[in-house]
Amino acid sequence: MAAPVSARAAVAAAVAVAEEHGVRVREPVVLNDSFNVRVHLRPAPVVARVPTVTALGRARPEKALARELDVVSFLAGAGAPVVPPSDLLPAGPHVRDGVTLSFWAYAEHEPDHVPTPATFGGMLAELHAALRTHPGGLPLLGPVLDEPLRLLDLLAGTVEPDVLARLREAHADLARRLDGVAATAQAVHGDAHPGNLLATPDGLRWNDFEECMAGPVGWDLACLLRTTRMDGRAAVRAYGADPGDPVLRTCLAARGLQGTLWVLVRALRFPERAGAARAALDAWLADPTGATR
Repeated sequence: MAAPVSARAAVAAAVAVAEEHGVRVREPVVLNDSFNVRVHLRPAPVVARVPTVTALGRARPEKALARELDVVSFLAGAGAPVVPPSDLLPAGPHVRDGVTLSFWAYAEHEPDHVPTPATFGGMLAELHAALRTHPGGLPLLGPVLDEPLRLLDLLAGTVEPDVLARLREAHADLARRLDGVAATAQAVHGDAHPGNLLATPDGLRWNDFEECMAGPVGWDLACLLRTTRMDGRAAVRAYGADPGDPVLRTCLAARGLQGTLWVLVRALRFPERAGAARAALDAWLADPTGATR
């Protein structure tokens, strides 16, 4: 396994590319270092996004960034409330010294703000309506079906063989169950939870489309059902859907598996999070359907 990009390397690459394009950076600030590194290139209103852990699950990280930039640019052009790519320099994707990155407008926001279920459900319905007109070309359930296979390979030797076998069997079963959704697929956010709807001075803005894909709208609703930050069932009803829909239950199980695998792989980069990763795995083993969470 290639070593994940460090926060220091992410900052260095972001500053170098930005300054090559005339953006002066005096005080880069790491806003987040988890699955990706996000760097505010102060004083410029620009945020660099650098895949770190997520790059481990993607054969071509730059392709995922390109899809995200395409979808968000499309939405911004349609007037949808999104945090747009930066217009102060080419948004990317860029590759510098083996580091892949993209550039986004800096959005000041209230990190603890949580919209009401009615607001979130209504805005997700509006987002899906806008995404329905996207011209296409997104991978069908790629982050759900393809990326977990790479993550499972990365976890060989780090979890018990029988547990890894259970994870592989669950993924194969869910892939079969999701096989019939192509007819209802459209562009979806891919990670539609309250943390990705930012409360900015200009209103609520959607953010973080790195898992955008073609899929059923039920996938985004399943992401919402798994949140602990609001009443997800109420938000799904406000969207206009039935929380007990069978497709939604399948997506809920697939989302639970996907999230568990990513948390386990993140612990490869952050060993101090191994305990939390094991707790997530144990919770999945106790309830692979996600019905009790």
